[in-house]
Amino acid sequence: MLTISNTVTIDEWEVELTAVRSQGAGGQNVNKVASAIHLRFDINRSKLPDFYKERLLALNDSRITKDGVLIIKAQSHRTQELNREDAFKRLKDLIISATKVNKARRATKPSRNSQRKRMDKKTKHGQTKALRGNIKL
Repeated sequence: MLTISNTVTIDEWEVELTAVRSQGAGGQNVNKVASAIHLRFDINRSKLPDFYKERLLALNDSRITKDGVLIIKAQSHRTQELNREDAFKRLKDLIISATKVNKARRATKPSRNSQRKRMDKKTKHGQTKALRGNIKL
């Protein structure tokens, strides 16, 4: 069981784990050991609250299929156990990040004094650059 928050958990039956062979370099061992983990999590079938489901399905993430299945491939570690832990951690992080509500941005205007200072600085910088030009005789 994976605990997301005090009230939200994911049961083992909701997550499908498959051991596959890792990609990339690794010598002879990479061709005979299935140390990578494919984690499949069906968002629609899960018992997550509707708010969590809506936020996850609204994400523009390539790991979420059109059917609402989240697929995470963990292969950064040498052992299957560490990759399994990494996959669960990434699933938890994704769910938590999807449910964070960003603070609404309020548009502000720069003060008149700050605008004046900016223009003065630009003028001074332009004068400095003009002094670097060729001297005409």
